[in-house]
Amino acid sequence: MGGMTSPTTRPTTDPAAAPAAAEPRRVLLAAPRGYCAGVDRAVVTVEKALELYGPPVYVRKQIVHNKHVVETLEKRGAVFVEDTGEVPEGALVVFSAHGVAPAVHAEARRRELKAIDATCPLVTKVHAEARRFAHQDYDILLIGHAGHEEVEGTSGEAPDNIHLVQGPDDVDDVVVRDPSRVVWLSQTTLSVDETAQTVERLRERLPLLQDPPSDDICYATQNRQVAVKAVAEQSDLVLVVGSRNSSNSVRLVEVALESGAGASHLVDNASEVDEAWLEGVRTVGVTSGASVPEVLVDEVLSWLAERGFGDVETVTSTEENMLFALPPDIRRGLRATSGEDQAGEARDAVR
Repeated sequence: MGGMTSPTTRPTTDPAAAPAAAEPRRVLLAAPRGYCAGVDRAVVTVEKALELYGPPVYVRKQIVHNKHVVETLEKRGAVFVEDTGEVPEGALVVFSAHGVAPAVHAEARRRELKAIDATCPLVTKVHAEARRFAHQDYDILLIGHAGHEEVEGTSGEAPDNIHLVQGPDDVDDVVVRDPSRVVWLSQTTLSVDETAQTVERLRERLPLLQDPPSDDICYATQNRQVAVKAVAEQSDLVLVVGSRNSSNSVRLVEVALESGAGASHLVDNASEVDEAWLEGVRTVGVTSGASVPEVLVDEVLSWLAERGFGDVETVTSTEENMLFALPPDIRRGLRATSGEDQAGEARDAVR
């Protein structure tokens, strides 16, 4: 028996008789993904505020829409509040990346709060556009989602001129004073395609509708949507890492489905991935929203590797090199601290 090969187990060299090789399992990893420059700036702002001034550092709303980021900062001493009125008078408060209305700044001054504004510069640009068009007495059609912090902040810049349009289905209800003086703006985290559909419908009703001076959809939102399209068309399943209150993450799921993915799901982390989703799946696309740290993507990739999806191919649609300077108050604090550290080192050297 030893050393002999049974006829029933002997390997065959006849290609026609050989079973078809199983298609390999693989992961297509979208790039770019994850943190954008505005999110990175906002998170670092809170981290540096904690280092410079010590806890507690109050933050109005979630600094960015990601559960993991918020919980991590809370452990370091950040206190997240819904309203500026919850911040003790004279305390330090950081305004989130999504921006706030002028009334919020006014309340902070009235209560003598030390306010640090971490609003994404691209959102600040939309605020400036809203003020300018309102000053010129235009009706402003703001495409966005009711209740989103960014929409509330932008609307607060010109409440008498701004009309919210949530999508193509809202267009028939739009009423303006002068059809020749109408412009559209948009929430920066929307789907590029959905926004284009809404603008097209608006222009059918209002042929003289003007475009904003530059595209309001942020570069990171556009880039992540283009990247997920590139992997979705080749994927049986697309996993989007992001929180459910993250508009740009939710949009990535929608874009993946519209672009040919067999299925797509939004997960906060690897623990939310359902193994049943992998049934019959050979290619999994993976991406993440603009407020998601890369560690959460790495955990999902490890989870997939443990289940046979260890072959990871990065699909790059574009390179990103955008950087935003930290808020002036933080920069001043860091310069002062750096100067103190250098002075201390000099004194130690003399001793």
